[in-house]
Amino acid sequence: MIGLELTRPWLLLALVVAGPLLAIYFKRSLSDFPRKQRMVSLAVRTCIVALLVLALAGLTLLYSTAEKYVVFVVDQSTSIGDNAAKAAGEFEKTALEHVGGNQVAFIPFAAHSGAVQPTPVEFGEHPSILKPAMEPGGQSKEQPAADATKDKAGEAAKAESDEAAELRDGTNLASAIETAAGYLPPGYVPQIVLLTDGNETVGDAAAAAARAGVPISAFPLPARSEPEVQVSQVSAPAEVRQGEPFFVDVTIDSNHEDEGFIEVYRGDHKVIGEKRKLKLGENKFRFQQSIDRERLASFSARVSQLSQDTLLDNNMDSALVFASGKPRVLIVESDPNLIRELSYSLEDQGIQTDVRPPQGMPETLADLQNYELVMISNVPATALSQRQMEVLRTYVQDLGGGLIMLGGEQSFGLGGYYKSTLEEILPVRSDFEKEKEKPSIGMVIVIDKSGSMGGDKIEMAKSAARGAVELLGRRDQVGVIAFDGDSYLICEMQSANNKAKISDEIGRIDAGGGTTMYPAMEMANDLLMASNTKLKHVIILTDGISTPGDFEGLAQQMVSNRMTVSTVGVGSDADQAELESLARVGKGRFYFTEDPAQIPQIFARETVTASKSAIDEQPFLPQVVRATHALQEIDFQSAPFLLGYVLTRPKPTCEVILATEKGDPLLAWWRYGLGMSAAFTSDAKSRWAAEWITWPEFGKFWTQIVRQLMRKSDARGIAVDLARHGGTTNLSVDAVDPNGQFLNDSEIELNTIDPQLVQKTSRLRQIAPGRYATTLPTAKPGAYHVELALKQNDKVLYRQSRGLTVGYSDELRIRPTNEKLLQQIASVSGGSYSPIPGELFNADGRTATRPAPLTTLLLTTAALLLILDVALRRVDLSLHWPFRRQG
Repeated sequence: MIGLELTRPWLLLALVVAGPLLAIYFKRSLSDFPRKQRMVSLAVRTCIVALLVLALAGLTLLYSTAEKYVVFVVDQSTSIGDNAAKAAGEFEKTALEHVGGNQVAFIPFAAHSGAVQPTPVEFGEHPSILKPAMEPGGQSKEQPAADATKDKAGEAAKAESDEAAELRDGTNLASAIETAAGYLPPGYVPQIVLLTDGNETVGDAAAAAARAGVPISAFPLPARSEPEVQVSQVSAPAEVRQGEPFFVDVTIDSNHEDEGFIEVYRGDHKVIGEKRKLKLGENKFRFQQSIDRERLASFSARVSQLSQDTLLDNNMDSALVFASGKPRVLIVESDPNLIRELSYSLEDQGIQTDVRPPQGMPETLADLQNYELVMISNVPATALSQRQMEVLRTYVQDLGGGLIMLGGEQSFGLGGYYKSTLEEILPVRSDFEKEKEKPSIGMVIVIDKSGSMGGDKIEMAKSAARGAVELLGRRDQVGVIAFDGDSYLICEMQSANNKAKISDEIGRIDAGGGTTMYPAMEMANDLLMASNTKLKHVIILTDGISTPGDFEGLAQQMVSNRMTVSTVGVGSDADQAELESLARVGKGRFYFTEDPAQIPQIFARETVTASKSAIDEQPFLPQVVRATHALQEIDFQSAPFLLGYVLTRPKPTCEVILATEKGDPLLAWWRYGLGMSAAFTSDAKSRWAAEWITWPEFGKFWTQIVRQLMRKSDARGIAVDLARHGGTTNLSVDAVDPNGQFLNDSEIELNTIDPQLVQKTSRLRQIAPGRYATTLPTAKPGAYHVELALKQNDKVLYRQSRGLTVGYSDELRIRPTNEKLLQQIASVSGGSYSPIPGELFNADGRTATRPAPLTTLLLTTAALLLILDVALRRVDLSLHWPFRRQG
């Protein structure tokens, strides 16, 4: 079949304009050439214009062709073992021997179409000759054959990196089919050949094949034959009662007979360890367990000590179990022995407590989910990592947990919480207005700006210096000095009220040079000598070892001048011994951190401590500011004195429940996201609450406060089911009212927290009477936590927490070749199942229409005619027939 088409037919309108112009030009021509010659010139010129217009309009020749373009889509995921790779290679080799005049491209794939970037390689008429795949416009996407070989070797090396390994940890047949279909160029008979084991982990390959509109021939690759043992599943009840026995079922699959050591862990504690025989196929083991105190327990099973095994990543899996029972509170205290009275009081009122030092602060949501409330008592911000603070914020904001911070010499501003993640959660601010009778302070901040302080260190140091200035009062003074090999006065001694100016000057500090600290200390001494403040203090920050100097002698001189010196060492290269000695002689404090991100908290803590204005240790009686259910039946008229508290400022939207006699907040709370947080600025131990501990209503007071703030979890009438399939999890909720009637037309809000603490809010849809469902993406390994809230008429009726653990990828599971799916792909697309490689390029009666643009031919013809036209207009041909003049 041959035909013509115009790609831009509207440009033919140019002929309508060009025709009359040519006619007018012909009539008004002053040429005295014979009329016949001028008529021929007009005809030639008309042809030239017509050819140019047709070229612009895109005149194209269409003809039929049976030439095929075959794309081989090759599975390179982890489930493809050596035997499968060998089978794929032999198939490709045989197929390429029969390419003929057809075209071929190869696209490897794994977890998604971008897992291994499509790098097709086309073949010419001879299969041994590589041709670069071309982008539109003729730009090459690949190097010539020799260079491409080198480049591919380098890419293969990179593919062994952790990132590439992660990308191979999955099979997305649907994405691979869509990528191949999109790559097929027009003008060829299209065909896709899919070489895979058919075990997709994400996507819907059958649906993608039906949409592709291209015949797909599916060649099944054999399953892995290497010796393999895997923990296929760990299953346990979604919810149990505390102390109630239940079973943890462990399923282990093996493709050979073996013997292994099976271990079961509850959290970090091993509860089972047994040697068991493993038969070929599925092996099921059952272990009885119970939960005594945990609210959320993770049960993990692992198999080891095997005689033969290939992949180790699939030897462990986990399950989460929720336990209902008494509420639990976690108390984190710098000295756990000092908070025992509070712990015992809560236990007497039916609230279980765990007391931990700061090192035991949870770093995972799974650990925090065991508690309805977390209480932090006298723990400095520098004792907590940024990860721990972020996890605690997520626990309160997205999972509805409760938080209380108690006062102490290391809490709030004294603990360095100013502008920290935890201060964001709390209802009070760690900065405050200094009382007029409090002594003014002159502070000099000395910052190491040597070359080793580059990057995050110097930026954190500048941020810390700015934060320290913000914490000082308007009667205070501050100066800033930086040093490397020399010393630089960054900011003259001036009122801390000039915060914007001082901040700008601090921003000029750049890292570079050596480390000479002694002259900077001398400069700081001189600045403070000229200051008339009551208190005088120096903070020195460095990350290295300074050139020698009489540091202790200078520190003693500064102490004799009624100054104090504190030091901060950052990183393992800091001279900790010298800095600690300097702080001891200088009557200050020494801090050390490996994490530059903690510098702002250290400076905030040191600034408030040095100003001696964050604590009021005059006895006072609490004043009820706002009546609340949490204080019901507590007689504050009989309450004894509290002996001190930490000064804070309430945030605008918080509720101040109790205050001091001076009006400062004592107990304040607010709602933060789904949860609540509170600040009690005095303590609950013998320093400031020595008399309160003996108060008969001490336990009742704290129990009612804890119950007010803790996470509410009501499972009555609501059943939650989580079922994971591949990279997604189906979540369903069955809800009934107290009378057993289905709860219909309810709104169920779902908060999901993934392993990277990324939060997503969604709503469940009703699919049956009283049943609601949704699908969650759970492709990443790790723990997922969900918080459900069932509402009617904007009122929360039930709230429930659940979670699941995603272990290794389905790509690592022992599975036979999915022949059923591959047959379905071939059937819905019109392709063949398990094709013979030598017959892929045989003519199958299909043809394609291939366009051949005629632009070049038209322009060449027009150029030749232009030469003739010039001759007809310049040369008098009247002496030659047929242009001979008459008469």
